[in-house]
Amino acid sequence: QFLKDNKFTIASERDGYRHLYLYSATGILEKQLTSGNFDITNFYGCDTTKQLFYFQSAETSPLNRDVYSVDIKGKKVLLSEGKGSSSASFNSSFTYFVKESSTAKTPLEFSICTASGKKVRDLVEPNSDLAQRVASLPQKEFLTIKNAEGIDLNAWMIKPAGFDGAKKYPVVMYQYSGPNSQEVVDEFAVGFEQELVANGFVVVCVDGRGTGARGEKFRKSTYQQLGTLEAKDQVAAAKYLGTLPYVDKNRIGIWGWSYGGFITLMSMSTGEKIFAAGVAVAPATDFKFYDTAYTERYMRRPQENLTGYETNSPMALASKLNGRLLLIAGTADDNTHIQNTYQYAEQLVQANKQFDMQIYTNRNHGLKGGNTRYHL
Repeated sequence: QFLKDNKFTIASERDGYRHLYLYSATGILEKQLTSGNFDITNFYGCDTTKQLFYFQSAETSPLNRDVYSVDIKGKKVLLSEGKGSSSASFNSSFTYFVKESSTAKTPLEFSICTASGKKVRDLVEPNSDLAQRVASLPQKEFLTIKNAEGIDLNAWMIKPAGFDGAKKYPVVMYQYSGPNSQEVVDEFAVGFEQELVANGFVVVCVDGRGTGARGEKFRKSTYQQLGTLEAKDQVAAAKYLGTLPYVDKNRIGIWGWSYGGFITLMSMSTGEKIFAAGVAVAPATDFKFYDTAYTERYMRRPQENLTGYETNSPMALASKLNGRLLLIAGTADDNTHIQNTYQYAEQLVQANKQFDMQIYTNRNHGLKGGNTRYHL
């Protein structure tokens, strides 16, 4: 953003984490506005009169999001609660902002705040009925799981109602795993995991290497080798879960959508018999089929990284698939084209691997329309 005197701010991860920097009009670095072992996750802008810069960061934890201001001298002020996840929408004069906040246990709340973070009023009436319903659901427990290299991975787990630690439960692992994504965040979300929990499954989600809010090294570790480290981390997490006294290690499944479908296939194709079953929805199966704007950002061109393309492909690993697989795709998918699923299915056939496949006619990447999502 350019300021009144043509100075400008940029975000850079040059010190290993994403931070704000102030430059002169001629391009000379004047000041690093934020610093520390955390990522700035959003820059909202600058009050040029007060010279206050407003941003969101994961300073308290990669699981959290908070709103801050920092002045030209580096004095930083927390404008949100320091727990859960908060975001801000400022007015043009930076005198007020709408704060959106939640935790894993509390539904979204919207309020109007002054620029100093003082709450003026609720923008939306609190939904106490919804809060009570959410409180009655099995809750996420946040934990860390070490991968094979000893790196702590953030995770959440939901146990069924009436959980009995003396019993053995089947586990379903859900993940997305894409570059700079995050599924393990302390924010409100209710989805398919609650249906699984209601049917007696323990559900676990693990953010492996390549995911966000943990600095440049962690985020970029998957560069030019998308799929390998992410799959290794899901396998390591499954092995750990198998050691827990209440987990049936022979009944651990994994599923994901899009990039998560890709990692599901990669995780089931390491040659190890870890996952009893998996569901890959709209998966990418070979990055030569995926769009260049995305693929070359992380994998470069095949001419520059042929090994990366060839070794990080479920198609190339089809003969190593272990576990029962349900492959799902829509024929009108304009993101991960149906070609991904058809070509991968052919590789499984030639490798004599049995699998189940569900195709949705004329449905795109979201698999919506009519009864489609309910059927899925």
